[in-house]
Amino acid sequence: MSGRRILLVHAHPDDETITTGGTIAHYAAQGDSVTVLTCTLGEEGEVIGEEWAGLVADRADQLGGFRILELTEALRALGVGGPNFLLGAGRFRDSGMAGTPAAANPRAFVNADVDRAVAAFVEVIRRLRPHVVVTYDEVGGYGHPDHIQAHRLVTAAVQASDSDQFPEAGPRWDVPKLYWTVTEASSLEAELCRIGELPDGWRMPDPGELPSVPDSAVTTAVDVADVMDAKRAALGAHATQVTVAPGGREYALSNNIAQPVLETEHFVLVRGELGECDEIGRERDLFSGITSTE
Repeated sequence: MSGRRILLVHAHPDDETITTGGTIAHYAAQGDSVTVLTCTLGEEGEVIGEEWAGLVADRADQLGGFRILELTEALRALGVGGPNFLLGAGRFRDSGMAGTPAAANPRAFVNADVDRAVAAFVEVIRRLRPHVVVTYDEVGGYGHPDHIQAHRLVTAAVQASDSDQFPEAGPRWDVPKLYWTVTEASSLEAELCRIGELPDGWRMPDPGELPSVPDSAVTTAVDVADVMDAKRAALGAHATQVTVAPGGREYALSNNIAQPVLETEHFVLVRGELGECDEIGRERDLFSGITSTE
């Protein structure tokens, strides 16, 4: 083991693979300590196909338990240990999209008691002592309320972890680097332009339909080409939510919109100092500049 530690916080099972699967596998393969913390079970997800369609929220409402299995298999494919859930599996429920009945559920993640949830994140941070924490940007990537909630709570917890708040959560820990996971606009466009024939029923996204950020916002790009087999296998493990096209270069969610499986994953550094950068001023390693792995 290298002694380097990274914590990635995601809202639902499959988010970890779709946005950061290559990064997880890349650092796991290097012997770094990689922890994925998931906030809900994804109970409100739309199931692809008929085999597990009866599990959805308005039928058997058993999808969350099944998605624990999918997450476990995806993490195994990425080379890390089993799933970790904030305050335990099932403590917070998938909130669904804004304005839906799911968002009014008292157990919905968007309705979490802020102090308790931040304290729980602080406990995880102080216990794991990560050098790098990764979560979503202020709009949650594509606006999902649970992604935005994760952004808010993780940001607050990273700030609180090196303070006198929540003394019961363990010794203080100053997180050296906090990143947002994002998609670079030009990389997304370039890969979309390379897509050829699509499976029946799939379609290409309309302009601007897939979330991305301007190239100028990206501070860090991690090359994950060496672990693409692991990333594709993890995507395939989330079969209720994701379909991987033959050849493995594209995938689609239940909306059948084609998306490329990117060989570079992009981030924005929002806490800490940039480490070594390439000729265009970008880091190529989330741990760059971290000199101590205490």
